[in-house]
Amino acid sequence: MSFDLAARLAARRADKLYRQRPLLESPQGPQVVVDGQPLLAFCNNDYLGLANHPQVIEAWRAGAERWGVGGGASHLVIGHSSPHHALEEALADLTGRPRALLFTTGYMANLGTVTALVGQGDTVLEDRLNHASLLDAGLLSGARFNRYLHNDAESLGKRLEKATGNTLVVTDGVFSMDGDIANLPALARAVKAKGAWLMVDDAHGFGPLGANGGGIVEHFGLSQDDVPVLVGTLGKAFGTAGAFVAGSEELIESLIQFARPYIYTTSQPPALACATLKSLELLRSEHWRREHLQMLIRQFRHGAEQIGLELMDSFTPIQPIMIGDAGRAVRLSQMLRERGLMVTAIRPPTVPAGSARLRVTLTAAHSEAQVQQLLEGLADCFARLSLEPSHA
Repeated sequence: MSFDLAARLAARRADKLYRQRPLLESPQGPQVVVDGQPLLAFCNNDYLGLANHPQVIEAWRAGAERWGVGGGASHLVIGHSSPHHALEEALADLTGRPRALLFTTGYMANLGTVTALVGQGDTVLEDRLNHASLLDAGLLSGARFNRYLHNDAESLGKRLEKATGNTLVVTDGVFSMDGDIANLPALARAVKAKGAWLMVDDAHGFGPLGANGGGIVEHFGLSQDDVPVLVGTLGKAFGTAGAFVAGSEELIESLIQFARPYIYTTSQPPALACATLKSLELLRSEHWRREHLQMLIRQFRHGAEQIGLELMDSFTPIQPIMIGDAGRAVRLSQMLRERGLMVTAIRPPTVPAGSARLRVTLTAAHSEAQVQQLLEGLADCFARLSLEPSHA
């Protein structure tokens, strides 16, 4: 018996689902060079335009000179340095919670948190459209795992009736492929009524949402009592890398003791924490970034509707254009690239079959003129595609 990997790869190619890595040859930003081609990009998650900010770069450089490059060990051995600690305190302050805990990646934060909180005899209930890391965490926890209908508090309530043991309800804050946001007030009411806990992964909400960039919990004015477990990532609006969990003293101490992806991994470089401290400062002080981003979102949605594009219900920087057929979505992405525009086609299994889309992401680093250039490119490419033979 042998693994027939070639056949699996061939099948994926035939289904127009084969993925390849574009080679980025420039820093992140609106203007990039990918595979040798200069492009205007609308596909990164650097929502506030901080990934290549001079002050963030300088903070990294100064941090490396002071603290070196590598973390050197796990946090529990000798890898927990002063910059890590300062960043945790700053993130706790941003979220209005007693403590925060740094993780190396968002995937690890979700995996570590869910598996530390629930296990055999417990229950995990998740939104059907949750990120893969959340779904994997639920499955690997050993708890009874079930999914409720997307953003449906009534569906959740029915599943809560059958829950056993400690029950953890898990949702994304902003859904990364649709751009819509969780109805947290309704979910929190349903969860609290059953004595369960609500965990929110607000990877795409921190920065763009909330009066001070505090994300979906701030947007809705909810408390730690409503959302006991709050997860955020640092590689999107913060412009750096890593993730964190914010919550009570008892929650964070429990994760330090029981979250295996935290315990058994080397800490992130201290210089990275220095850079994130600077980006957090900019996120909180430069309100114009969020204001400009919201203006661009309104400009894009108005222009796309005039063209007749099928948008999804989103007021976030994630603006998917529904296409349906995977081959057609890939063709549109290729046509845009020929015009110097980079917009990624998202296909199954990342999204359900028949719901392939172009995923436009806007950032505070984009200009109104660049968004207009994208709209003109979309109008032209959709018009030309309608004249081509079907790619179904």
